[in-house]
Amino acid sequence: MSSSSPISPVVDHLADLALWEAELAAGSLTADSVAAVPADPLSVASPLLERLRQVPDPRRVRGLRHPLLVILVLTACATLVAGNDSVTAIRQWAAQTPQDVLHRLGARFNPWRGRYTVPSERTFRRVLAGLDGDALDTATCGYAADVVRGDAPVPVIAATRDEPLEREQRRAATRAVTHPAPTGLRPAAAIDGKLLHGTRTQAGQVFLVGAITHDRGIILGQRQVPNKRGENAVIADLLTPLNVAGMMLTLDALHTTKKTARLITGPLDAHYTLILKGNQPLALQAAHRLLAGTDTEFIDSMDITTDRGHGRTERRTLRVAPCDDTLFPGARQVFRLRRDTGGLDGVRTRKEIIHGIISLDAAQASPQHLNAYARGHWAVDSLSSDCTYV
Repeated sequence: MSSSSPISPVVDHLADLALWEAELAAGSLTADSVAAVPADPLSVASPLLERLRQVPDPRRVRGLRHPLLVILVLTACATLVAGNDSVTAIRQWAAQTPQDVLHRLGARFNPWRGRYTVPSERTFRRVLAGLDGDALDTATCGYAADVVRGDAPVPVIAATRDEPLEREQRRAATRAVTHPAPTGLRPAAAIDGKLLHGTRTQAGQVFLVGAITHDRGIILGQRQVPNKRGENAVIADLLTPLNVAGMMLTLDALHTTKKTARLITGPLDAHYTLILKGNQPLALQAAHRLLAGTDTEFIDSMDITTDRGHGRTERRTLRVAPCDDTLFPGARQVFRLRRDTGGLDGVRTRKEIIHGIISLDAAQASPQHLNAYARGHWAVDSLSSDCTYV
């Protein structure tokens, strides 16, 4: 597959949703119940069917043989079972789909052969390459957001093979946060932009900004931008269509603007964690004054955690202080996070201090919550190359 082909990220997006469903369902299935469920691709994809029906077909009606829904469902299911992103492997797996399943999916019936047929490899490639990426995002990310927020039930699928779960477990292991989440932690998503390697358009490489959940790396929405400087221009377009009410949105200093803060706490009815740097000098100076002092003075409003792994040790010390809208729109607390890192011998050789603001008060977000939100955002940022961008 050419490195400039848009097929791979399209397949990846569908695959990640299917794999995510497999991970969610695996926790509620016993070994006996898994063995008793038939290997039925329809049961894997059924939670996505209504959403996938909303994706427009880029092909002309005349001469159309295979419905788009069939192609998308078979792609998602085949990637889940096959465990790779090869269109050839997808077609080979799809060719083995039972006739009764193809019938229920609405696959094309060949009267001469007396059986339902699947698209050719060429059709898979052509259709996946021509899909409207924004429409696919709207359909799949809308479904993911509903499940993450708890507005849609957790899907249950027929998990009959070990390969998909093993693949997702490998991904989840790299994303997992070693510290247990404190009680009352809100569903959270990081707003992050990255250069998408492996794809190219006529305008050059693809740069995307997306909303990605902290816990599973699920993409709730994304928009393409010319470069990193263009991220702020699409924040409203990215977040407004999403149903993020009540969620925590974490953003880096690039997005710390009063306009974004008002959007999140106003029309979106959500909450934010924003980083303060030199682009907001007055707010940063105010944060310095509120958080100045010794650790003893903040003993009742501080959280300390330590990590050991990946060849290093880290100590995270977070202190908080109350604030109000005079510091920043919607602000209720300001925090200072100090990270001391070093080798496994315990000698810490590097120090980093950042300041930030949050739109939740102390009763809604403790220092432990703030530490978890910050750690979740950086986990997404460091592993976003493992998340799928379409």
